[in-house]
Amino acid sequence: MTDTLDELLEILDLEEIDFNIFRGRNEPSRHGRLFGGQVAAQALVAAGRTVDGLPAHSLHSYFLRPGDPSVPVVYTVDRIRDGRSFVTRRVVGQQRGKAIFNMAASFHEPEFSYEHQDDMPEAPLPDQVPTWLERMEQVWARLPEEMKKVAPSPRPIDVRHVEAPTYLGGGSSRGPTQVWMKADGKLGDDPFLHQCVLAYATDISLLDNILRPHGRLGKLGPMMVASIDHAVWFHRPLRFDDWLLYVQESPVAYGARGYARGVLFTTDGTLVASTTQEGLMRPVKEAEDRTQ
Repeated sequence: MTDTLDELLEILDLEEIDFNIFRGRNEPSRHGRLFGGQVAAQALVAAGRTVDGLPAHSLHSYFLRPGDPSVPVVYTVDRIRDGRSFVTRRVVGQQRGKAIFNMAASFHEPEFSYEHQDDMPEAPLPDQVPTWLERMEQVWARLPEEMKKVAPSPRPIDVRHVEAPTYLGGGSSRGPTQVWMKADGKLGDDPFLHQCVLAYATDISLLDNILRPHGRLGKLGPMMVASIDHAVWFHRPLRFDDWLLYVQESPVAYGARGYARGVLFTTDGTLVASTTQEGLMRPVKEAEDRTQ
C-alpha cells in the first residue's frame, strides 16, 4: 500500500464524537477548497457506520458550499428508514455550523433476479495507457500553470487517461472518454470499503467531460467550474484494488450547467457501477461579475 492510499484510508476512518455524529479529517495536500470526492466518501462512511453490514446500492448528493481544507467536517446521520429490504440514511456535512454537503444513501442486500447490462466498449489495456506521471511528461509544456503546482504530487488512486483531459493539456473533443483507475495498493476484503474508495475516485475526472467540447479556453473565455451534485449506483460487488474502466460522456450543457455521466466496468467486462454529475461552468468574466 502506498503512503497516499494509507493516508486516504485514515481520512475515511471517521471519529465518532456522539450518537450518529462523526468527524472527518481532510486531505493535507488540498488547497483552496475540499475535493468533493473526499466529502462524498466520508459521508458514505458515516452512513455505513449506522447500518448493520448491508452494502450500499446508491448515493445522491449535493455540494452546497465550498469546503475549507483547514476545518474538519462534521457529519450528522439521520436514520430515515430501516426496512426489511432497504435501509435509507440522510447525511449532512457541516463546517463552522453551516451545511456544505447533503447526501441521501440507500443500502440493500442483493437479491436473486433477472440480469442484463450494456457491453463494455473496446479499450486499450491499463498497461498500454500512460501512467499519471508519463502523461504529465508528455504534456508538461502545455500544462496549465495551476496544475504544474500539484500534478506531480503522489496520489492514492492510480488513474490512467486514455485521452488527455483538459486539466492535463488535452484539447477540445466530443464523444465518450475512457479512464482506467484503481486504488494504488490493496484494500483488504471489506466490500464496503471498496465502495467508499470508489465513491472518492468517481469525482476525479467526471466534471472534465463537460469542458471537453469547449476546451479550457473556449470561445467565451476560461471557465470557472464546480460540482453541483454527484450520484453513484453500485450495481454489483466490486474490488477497487483491481482495474476498472470508467467510461464517461457529457450529452448536454446549458444555462451555466453541464451534465456528465459514466459507467464502470471490470477488466472482464462486468458493469459494476454508474455515476452522474452536474457541474457549474461559468465563463470566468461572468463569475467575476457575480462577485462584484
